[in-house]
Amino acid sequence: MRLTDRLTDGVRTALAKAGLPEPDACAWEVPRQAEHGDYATNAPMILARVAKRAPRQIADLVVKHFPPMPEVERIEVAGPGFLNVFLAPAWCAGALTEILGEGVTYGRGESQAGRRIRLEFVSANPTGPLVIVNGRAAAVGDALARLLRSQGASVATEFYINDAGNQFEALARSFEARVKQEFGVPAALPENGYPGEYLIDLAKTYRAEGGGLREGASEAERLEHFGRYAVRRIVEGQRRTLREYGVEFDVWSSEHDVREQHLPERVLAELASRGLSYEQDGALWFRSSEHEEVGDDKDRVLRRSSGGVTYFGVDVAYHHYVKFAGTDRVINLLGPDHHGYVARMRAAMQALGHPPEAFEVLIVQLVTLLRDGQPVRMSKRRGEFVLMEELLEEVGRDAARFTFLTRRHDSPLEFDLAVATRQSNENPVYYVQYAHARIRSIFRQAAEQGIAVARAADVDTSPLVEPAELALIKLLLQFPEIVGGATRALEPHRVAYWLQELAAAFHGWYRNHRVIQDDARLMQARMALCAAVDTVIRNGLELLGVGAPESM
Repeated sequence: MRLTDRLTDGVRTALAKAGLPEPDACAWEVPRQAEHGDYATNAPMILARVAKRAPRQIADLVVKHFPPMPEVERIEVAGPGFLNVFLAPAWCAGALTEILGEGVTYGRGESQAGRRIRLEFVSANPTGPLVIVNGRAAAVGDALARLLRSQGASVATEFYINDAGNQFEALARSFEARVKQEFGVPAALPENGYPGEYLIDLAKTYRAEGGGLREGASEAERLEHFGRYAVRRIVEGQRRTLREYGVEFDVWSSEHDVREQHLPERVLAELASRGLSYEQDGALWFRSSEHEEVGDDKDRVLRRSSGGVTYFGVDVAYHHYVKFAGTDRVINLLGPDHHGYVARMRAAMQALGHPPEAFEVLIVQLVTLLRDGQPVRMSKRRGEFVLMEELLEEVGRDAARFTFLTRRHDSPLEFDLAVATRQSNENPVYYVQYAHARIRSIFRQAAEQGIAVARAADVDTSPLVEPAELALIKLLLQFPEIVGGATRALEPHRVAYWLQELAAAFHGWYRNHRVIQDDARLMQARMALCAAVDTVIRNGLELLGVGAPESM
């Protein structure tokens, strides 16, 4: 049971003894100032109206009736009715044994147990290589999947391939033009085509594999042939880049398949039968303005007057019949150009009977690439974009992933290449990984000196009485709460930020405290503290998909 759960049980017991109602929830926070305790809650203020008592009076009764707990040294009432809890130092030192006993499972929980979640992220158009913002989406999405699974959820990660419609046709025409050029046939790129040099390279590969111009085929057959070849090879490249990044998807789905299964026509019929659509000017419209509670202000076209189903219509069908099949919650990570799309999709999902909380969209903001604070463009193959594979070549997987996770996903991010490759405290991933490597070095030194490290269960941790040591242990005790809160909020950056705080606390403690020393009891206790910090850093980095090197 988490520490805050134990504290909540204590508050509930005290309230029951005082004859007061229990709160629906008891939110705990870590005060910024140590004199305000280790944990604080405003539960008495929340209960005031229901209990018909002053918050401070409720707080006094909680303190009076709070049951004895080994975790708690004392509780104080502060301000208008806050409860400040001070942890018992002896219990904190002993809690190291519990942390080490849980090992790789420390930080895991059951708050999402039984929930089935479909998580879509990246889903880059199959019209070119992955770019830097895809790298950010991949880092956020993969970390979210890891967090949700760590709390017991069943998560299916998904990459949706938009291999139909206007963009597919533009790719097909662009690739056909490059193939013709490769064979020496004059051909201009279409007006809305893709000029990137990667299609020139792909045309060379196509010819080397024995591909031809398909001169006897109809235009439709040629476009299907060239388009499918280009999509297949580009998606192969995207998969390869993501694999190098440590991201594997459970499901690769296709817009082409959705259309082939006639799901759009099926959902249009269902919407019509429910009175959720209407015909006007030859087009079919969804009554999205009737769902203003989700923020959409006008009706949306499902089928154009030309007869073609819109991308919105296809997406409604895909979500309704495929994504929500056997799933409790659908989470999509989309780019900043999809803000207007969110409200109409939410309206459609609610209209089709899905609970409002079952459909969520997270907007992943753009990335600005810098080198020592100055804007930079790296790409030679696609001048207006920075390719994800180029970023990985320069800074590596760990630095890329961790840097992307140092800010909220919905905030613009400045990615400084010089900082990400620097072996200094400025580089957040280096700073955290170095804490782990430093601890591994301590254990190697102990082994070289023939020092036997005691089993965690056998260590007497009572010598850990220094304020810096107790502060470090209290940080470690926060880890399950940090992970649980990041999961609930869908904000993996919280874990990355907290790991930097933990690394700073460890480095500061290590500079002023000898671990390997003559006092055997104190040495074994400090070795246990190091092992606990090591465990938590490894567990935290694993949740972010970042490695924990043994040496640096």
